[in-house]
Amino acid sequence: MSERRARTEHHPRWLRPRMSTYWWLRRRRHLTFILRELSSVFVAWFVLYLLLLVRAVNEGAAAYARFLEWSGHPVVLVVNVVALGFVTYHAITWFNLAPKAMVVRLGGRPVPAVLVAGSNYAAWAVVSAALAWLLLGG
Repeated sequence: MSERRARTEHHPRWLRPRMSTYWWLRRRRHLTFILRELSSVFVAWFVLYLLLLVRAVNEGAAAYARFLEWSGHPVVLVVNVVALGFVTYHAITWFNLAPKAMVVRLGGRPVPAVLVAGSNYAAWAVVSAALAWLLLGG
C-alpha cells in the first residue's frame, strides 16, 4: 500500500474544470432537450391517471365518485395542468422531429419537412376538434 502511495503521490493530475449542476441552463438547445426528457415523466403520469380512472369506472359508481373527489383536490389539479403543458410540449417537439425521424418519399423524391410536420399538426387538430365536439355534446 505504501508503495502504491509513493507512486501516485507525485503523479500528475488531470485538469478537470468544475462543471455546474445547472450547465444545461446556459444554452437554449440544452434546456429544450432536458425539458423534453422531463416531459416523459408527465406523459407517464397521464398514463397512470388514465389507468386509475379506468379502474375506478370498472369498480362502480362509488369508486368513480371517490376518484372524482380525489381528482378535484388542488394538488392533483395543479399537477394535471402542469402535465398538460409538458405533454403538449412533448407532442410539439415530437412533431417537429418527425421529418428527421422518418423520411417520406413520394415519386422517388423526399416530401418537404414542412409537409410532414404540417400533416401531423393537421391530424392533431382534427382529432382534438372531434374529441371536443364529442365531449361538449355536439
